[in-house]
Amino acid sequence: MPAHQTRKAFTAFLLTASILGSTLIPDGKAYASSPDAIQGQVTEVKTARTSDEKIAEWENWAKDHVYRLDTIQPSNPGNGTSQYKDLAMLKPLLHDKRIVFLGESSHGVAEFNLAKTRLIQFLHQEMGYNVLAFESGLGNTSLAYGKAGQQSAEQTMKDSIFGVWWSKEIMPLFEYLKTAQKSKQPLILTGFDMQLQYPLFDGQWLKDEAMAKRLAEAEQKLSEYSIGTDLEAYRKEKKQLIQVYKDALKSIKTEANKAHVKQLYPDNPKLSMLLERSLNDRIRVAQEFVEISIKSTLGMENGDYAPFLESMEWRDQAMHDNLMWLATDVYPTEKFIVWGHNDHIRKAQTEVMGSPYPVPLLGEMLSDEMKKYSYILGLYPASGQTADNLGNVHDVLPLEPGSIESILSAAGAPYTFMDLRYQNRESGNSWMFEPRFAYSWGMIPESLVARDQYDGILLIDDVSPPQYMRSSASSENMPVE
Repeated sequence: MPAHQTRKAFTAFLLTASILGSTLIPDGKAYASSPDAIQGQVTEVKTARTSDEKIAEWENWAKDHVYRLDTIQPSNPGNGTSQYKDLAMLKPLLHDKRIVFLGESSHGVAEFNLAKTRLIQFLHQEMGYNVLAFESGLGNTSLAYGKAGQQSAEQTMKDSIFGVWWSKEIMPLFEYLKTAQKSKQPLILTGFDMQLQYPLFDGQWLKDEAMAKRLAEAEQKLSEYSIGTDLEAYRKEKKQLIQVYKDALKSIKTEANKAHVKQLYPDNPKLSMLLERSLNDRIRVAQEFVEISIKSTLGMENGDYAPFLESMEWRDQAMHDNLMWLATDVYPTEKFIVWGHNDHIRKAQTEVMGSPYPVPLLGEMLSDEMKKYSYILGLYPASGQTADNLGNVHDVLPLEPGSIESILSAAGAPYTFMDLRYQNRESGNSWMFEPRFAYSWGMIPESLVARDQYDGILLIDDVSPPQYMRSSASSENMPVE
């Protein structure tokens, strides 16, 4: 298959897996329909013609202005602050920033997991960022954090985040979370996604056992409908399912149930209010999102791309609202670290040509005030291999001359950081102020203005797929992308 057809096929695969990838049926598996239905929707992106002299000027400028990190390996507790000397340049960049967004062009890169873990350690220890919000279920992450001090780091990982990140390379983060839990400065784990995610709610945090059983059954049914195509059947049962979640919401608000939650999950004092929000999310999902998901599946089977895009925008609006609620109502005095895909966090997603998701996503939905006090860091590979959401391995395509990755890789370092936000335009850095070529997932061509999308970029030269730690029961617990 020619390269451009391979890219289109993979893009289509991602689109199909996106809407279906994180909704599970009872055995924990996710299902994706054929990508062929939407291949024709992908826009081919071509690079602009640029002279060799201009590219050489950009590369020479980059060599003189990038920061070269010493390592991406997470630190060991007790090694002191000297282990973060190469990250000191971040302090003036972030001194007035309340939220630091850590992106990734692919969920399947071992080195991204390592680098982001080290950055989180630095931000937590050196700069007082005490909340880590993952692109994973609000309820799942909050429940897992509630037992983080009582169970293994691996169990907390598997109970909290999407399976695409279950790997040996992310384990240092959850070991760090467990250690920090016992310190004077815990690193709080939460999430902002609204999707059904393994493990589904079993309701054990409800004191009323009969209500817990009803909730578990409703979760199962809602999950099955989400990945199905029977819109008529869902509409017949929709009202009853919504009522179950409303009843569970009443139950969790009682003082007796709040005491029950505190006893079961002592490590998360905010858990009752977080679960209330999660149940309200479920009600909105049942009211609106499940039907959109069913229509999206039906639409892709018939070549209609619009419902899929509607589902992406709906999801990101919900994620944005959850994140803002966490920042204003739950942890109003804390600084946040947000972990998510580049597509979700960048500031002007609709301006990216060639993206599978040409709709406003979370980062674009941020208010101007919130963008002012945020720093968006995009991560990209320069070479190596990445894994897609199902674990299939793909080569990072050779870099195009004059592309964002190619310019930064000219610095000749394994780990290259470039600040974009505090640059004044000059001849040598004009590349970051105009549309340039970049690869999403290491192989999907996009055209974007780097400085309009990100405040900084971290380029990792040679990447590899994660060493996954997935069980047979939940190996397909995947996020949307």
